[in-house]
This record gives sequence, structure tokens and C-alpha cells, in this order.
Amino acid sequence: MARRITSILPDLSFEEALEISKIHSVAGKIGNDTLINKRPFRSPHHTISTTGLIGGGSFPKPGEISLSHFGVLFLDELPEFNKKTIEVLRGPLEDREVTISRANATYSYPCNFMLVASMNPCPCGFYGSPDKECTCTERQRSLYRGRISGPILDRIDIQVEVPNVKYEKLEGKAGESSNIIKERVNKAREIQLNRYKGLNIYSNADLTPKMIDIVCKLSEPSKIILKKSFEKLKLSARAYSRILKVARTIADLDGQKDIQSTHIIEAIGYRSLDRKE
Repeated sequence: MARRITSILPDLSFEEALEISKIHSVAGKIGNDTLINKRPFRSPHHTISTTGLIGGGSFPKPGEISLSHFGVLFLDELPEFNKKTIEVLRGPLEDREVTISRANATYSYPCNFMLVASMNPCPCGFYGSPDKECTCTERQRSLYRGRISGPILDRIDIQVEVPNVKYEKLEGKAGESSNIIKERVNKAREIQLNRYKGLNIYSNADLTPKMIDIVCKLSEPSKIILKKSFEKLKLSARAYSRILKVARTIADLDGQKDIQSTHIIEAIGYRSLDRKE
């Protein structure tokens, strides 16, 4: 999975490579004269401590979230992580920076990372499966889901359920190659770099609320669709802005200057946990 994800990530700019290299140098991961030229992919074990994830220690060093800067932080089996450890991600996911305070100094490290997480639908893993019956009780499923708080789920832009894959599909033709996908991703990335040139941001994910109003303008039909979905799904203000950012990215991948209704519908479709609730 790591190879598949990293193979389709957009190429690094020199400025991004320099920032990543500085962080890894401070953490003692590379030499001072080495420049990292690939986006990082970090996949810590679910037993990781809060300090290991966020950073810290007697002489505070960057944690996994900062080592994932401009790359991917993959948390497999998310509910198995300590709940308190997961909750400390709230601030960094919003601020793209983590601050560690000590008695004699305060340290700040950037952490503009892409969070990718996975989890089973229930403890046994078969809830909703058409092939096998779930053996969990409703209480067990509720407790399992409850390990991930609403505020954390709210900060995950894209939530997708992955059903069991039939054998017929496994032996069928493969989908798009990583090279083709990466080419499309790089084109969308170039669009965004040109759009935000001189603003010190690199992608739609970095948009501020004020910039969202300018960059993510919607037609009247799109506004109606979003309004109805917002009311029906009882979306939060944070989910609202994230849907707009995702829709803007879908439009960029589609090579469209303006966000279309289809882009809004697709972005809403990626809020599967909101729909399930």
C-alpha cells in the first residue's frame, strides 16, 4: 500500500524538499548535507505514544506528524490506537503546526501532512458484509466506533467504505496504472501551484475560510444541492468547508476552471460516515 500511495503523490518542489529535509535533520534521521527528494510515508504502530506521534522529549524532537510533513501519515486500524493519542491530532490537523512547550523553551514544528487511516466496520470485521454474518452485538459495534470521536472524523475530508472484492474482479483487468494517475495528479497540482503563487500555500487543503469564498464559488444549482445535503446530513461548518475544498480538487483533476454540480455531488458522496449517521 505504501508503494501504491507514494507512487501517485505529486512531485516535490525544491522548497518542499528543503523543508522536509530540515525536519528530518533535526530529528537525526539524515545528515545535514542530504536533501530528501521523495514525499515521506510514515506508518507508526498503534502502540505509539503521544510523544512519539506529536513529538517531544527532554530535548523536544519532531514526532511522526512532523516527519510526515508534505507527505502521508498512515494509521492502520485506527480504533486500536490509544484514544488520547488520536485526540491530540485535532490541533495539528487544523493548524498544520505543532507546538511543544517546556520550562525553558517552546518549540514549533510544521506538520502539513495527509492523514490516511483505515478501520474495520466492527470488531469482527464483517458488519454489512453480504458474504459473512457479523458476530458483534450492537453495543460492541457502538463501543468500537466510539473509539474515534466525532471531531476527529469531522477532520477527515474523504471517508470511503471499501466492500469485499469478488474473485471475478480480482482476476479481471487491472485499473489505471500509477503512472497515469500520477500524471493527472501532477497536472492538478500545477494548476493549484499557479493559482496560489506568491501566497505561501501549495494546495487546496491549505485554503483559509476567506480564500474558500473566493476560490470555491458555486453556481445556484450547486448551492441548492449543498444546502439540501447540509440540512439532511446535519453537517458541521468544518465538514461544509472540507466538501468545498474536495470539490475544488475534483474540478482541478477534471481540468475545469469552475466547480460544477457533479463535483459537489461527488465530494458529498465521500462523506460516507456522515451519511451512515
